[in-house]
Amino acid sequence: MADAGDHYVSWRWLDDTASAGVAAIPEAQVDDVVARVSASLPDPSANGIEYALTTGAFANYDTEHELAQALSRTLLPHGLAGQLYDLYIRGVRPHIRLQPSPRTAQIPWELLAPDPGLRLLDIADISQLAPAGLVHAPGRIARSWAQTRDLPVVAVLDPRVPGFRADSALGSVLGRMSAHAPLTKRIGRYLPDNRLRPAVSDPVEAFRRDDQDRAWLGRTLRAGASRLLYVGHVTAAAPESGRSENARLHLACTAETSGFVPPERTHRPLSAKDLILGTHTLDSEPRTGPELWPIPSRVALIACESGGDLRFGETLGLLAAMINGGAELVTAGRWALPTDLAYQRFAGVNTDQHPLQETVCAIDTAHEHPDPISALMRWQRERLTAWRDECSVRDSPLLWAAFATVATTQ
Repeated sequence: MADAGDHYVSWRWLDDTASAGVAAIPEAQVDDVVARVSASLPDPSANGIEYALTTGAFANYDTEHELAQALSRTLLPHGLAGQLYDLYIRGVRPHIRLQPSPRTAQIPWELLAPDPGLRLLDIADISQLAPAGLVHAPGRIARSWAQTRDLPVVAVLDPRVPGFRADSALGSVLGRMSAHAPLTKRIGRYLPDNRLRPAVSDPVEAFRRDDQDRAWLGRTLRAGASRLLYVGHVTAAAPESGRSENARLHLACTAETSGFVPPERTHRPLSAKDLILGTHTLDSEPRTGPELWPIPSRVALIACESGGDLRFGETLGLLAAMINGGAELVTAGRWALPTDLAYQRFAGVNTDQHPLQETVCAIDTAHEHPDPISALMRWQRERLTAWRDECSVRDSPLLWAAFATVATTQ
């Protein structure tokens, strides 16, 4: 897809079983539907999250379904829709690999409704293509899941950010964890085989740690890892800034830590620029980012707009940093994510229900699967069924459709 005033879409079939195509969509139509999606998404503030869970289009099945139909009418070319429907009635599920334009990067493509009640994820598995310039960058060392799958899982789970209380802007996203919480049980499965880093005896000890700074992360990744699971805070760069490299990952780094972005109180975030450049210009004997933080084959960044660099013409944010560092598959968030506490406070969800934790569990489970994209799509179809049947905001796509998986291989 490409933005050049109007919006241009081209498609082809890798096995040439159907004809390729191209379509131009008028700029005004695209701007209108993109604005409708943006107005329905949460911003990271409490008011923004409350609006999205109570008033926005994703808070109600009928309004969300109507928006999904509008998205399909505008963004799914008629010729491609016909080809997909032909496969659907024949019982063939293709894999659509999208490369959205910056203007359409936050569109939840899985939700498009080409017919009432029928969604694109009913018809196909969907992932996103990594930009070719990243995949074929000189010096990039890709890591293969087949060769590393038995190595440890590096989990950074709601780390304590110096200078920020648990109830502050960069405070806890998971809340107090117990042995019975869904994510605690999921993480506990790695302990018998010693596959979890940090190496703990009790899975509760893996959460809210204050020792997981960039030095710890570098040492742990260099020791060997199959996957990286991060659940915490990301501060995305504003698209109008044109500086996607300023996207920041919040670890337990203090302000005294060396890095490219200014400290926030007593904390210095780890930026995409750090992950790409390492200590270039910061050290008399610099090392590159991939040398300091060799990224494993599969990465899950469960944080607000962690995949935000796709909204830039130059993709140099956290997603790019992960791929540049060696990842072949990254699952990241398109927009701000409501926490379990937000669901309880604003949507009346029971305290024994944990939508965010369950989402993390589903993504983590899929990343252990030989075919993570298909596994994640099966879970999303289950969530869509619950949304159709119950029409409860707990099952809204506001959370489960927030994530896109970007892959460098087919």
